[in-house]
Amino acid sequence: MIMSGEHSLFPTYGRYSVSLVKGEGSWLWDDQGNKYLDFMCGLAVTNLGHVPQTVKEALVKQLDELWHVSNLFHIPGQEAAAKLLTDNTCADAVFFCNSGAEANEAAIKLARRYHQKVLGTGRYEVISFHQSFHGRTLATLTATGQQKVKEGFLPLPAGFVTVPLHDEAALKAAVSDNTAAIMIEMVQAEGGVHPVKPEFMQFIVKLCQDNGLLLIIDEVQTGMGRTGKLFAHEHYGIEPDIFTVAKGVGSGFPVGAMLGKEKLREAFSAGSHGTTFGGTPIASAVVKATVETIIGNKVPQRALEAGNYLMGQLREKLAGNPFVKDIRGLGLMIGIECAEPVADIVTEARNRGLLVVTAGPDVVRLLPNLLVTNEEIDEAVRVLAEVLAEKTVAAS
Repeated sequence: MIMSGEHSLFPTYGRYSVSLVKGEGSWLWDDQGNKYLDFMCGLAVTNLGHVPQTVKEALVKQLDELWHVSNLFHIPGQEAAAKLLTDNTCADAVFFCNSGAEANEAAIKLARRYHQKVLGTGRYEVISFHQSFHGRTLATLTATGQQKVKEGFLPLPAGFVTVPLHDEAALKAAVSDNTAAIMIEMVQAEGGVHPVKPEFMQFIVKLCQDNGLLLIIDEVQTGMGRTGKLFAHEHYGIEPDIFTVAKGVGSGFPVGAMLGKEKLREAFSAGSHGTTFGGTPIASAVVKATVETIIGNKVPQRALEAGNYLMGQLREKLAGNPFVKDIRGLGLMIGIECAEPVADIVTEARNRGLLVVTAGPDVVRLLPNLLVTNEEIDEAVRVLAEVLAEKTVAAS
C-alpha cells in the first residue's frame, strides 16, 4: 500500500501501513484514531516516553530564545550539557553531533588521530564483531559486522576487521601492529539482543591494556538507562576510553555525542573535526533536560526493576511454548528468539495494538520506555502470549 506523498521519498524504508500522529507516555495514536502500546520507542529513542513534560518545557523555553549559532561561538547550554554528562560518567570530554552513526564516526576518527598525531604510531585499524551494528556512514557500516548493510556500497574503506563475538582466539589473532582500537556494543541489539559475557569483556580490557589499544563502546542503543545503568558498560565495572550515545539522550530530538578520556583531548584539536548542527542551543537544552530527568528520577533503577518484571512475566507466560527458543536481554532491552522468522508475529501484534520490532529475522525485540508501568507490561505480555500461542497451534 502506497501512502499519499510516498512517491516523493526514496523507498529506503519498509514502512508499515500506519501513520502515527500523537504520542503520550507509553501510547501512540494513528490518523484513524487507533491506539497502540509502544514497545518500540522509536527504536530505543523515547526512553522517557512520548512528549515527556520536563523535556517539553525545556524545548519550548529554548525555542523562544535562540535556535542556532555556529560552534565558532561559546554555547553555554552545550557546555552545561557536556558537564552534566562528564560529571555522571567516567568521561572527561564530549563532542556533540546529530546521530549515533556520527558519534561512532567521531569515535573512529578520534582513535586513529590519537594514535597518529599524539602517539605517532601510525595505527588505524579498528576491530569489531560479527552481528554488530554501528551505523550507515561508509566507515560505520564497514565496522558493522552484518553483510546486508554493505551490499552495493563497494569499495569499502580500509582499516576494519570483524571477528566472532566471544571468540578470544580470533580476537587475539586479529590484533596487529596496525590495530588502533576495539569497538563493541555491550548488547548486540540489531544483531539479536545478545549481551556480552562479562569474562569476554574482561579479556578485551586486558588485551587493550597489553597492546596499547583504545576501547570504544557503542552505547547508542544501550545508553541513557535502558539496561538498568546510565550506561551499559557500568554493569561490567569497566571504563572505556571512548563511548558513544544518541537515541535516548535526546528524547526524540536528533542528537548524538562521543565521550572520551582526558588523554584523548589533544587529538581533537581545533579544526580536526566538526559539525554544523552538533550541540545547537535547542539540542543542548533537550539533552540537559533529558539527562537531568533520567538521573534525578533514578530512571535506570526503575528500568532495571521493570526489566526484571518483564523478563519474569515473559518466562512465565511463554513457558512451554515450543516456538520460543530463548528469552534474553538486559534491563528493558529484551529479545524473544523464535524457531522461525517473526515478521508475521510483529504484524499481528501491531494489529492487536502492540508495537514491537525485530532484531534479525528470528527475534522479537522489546524496547518499552523506561517509565513503563507493570500494568502496561502485563498488557504487552498478554498480547505476545496470545500471538505466539496461536502461531504454535497453526504450526502443529
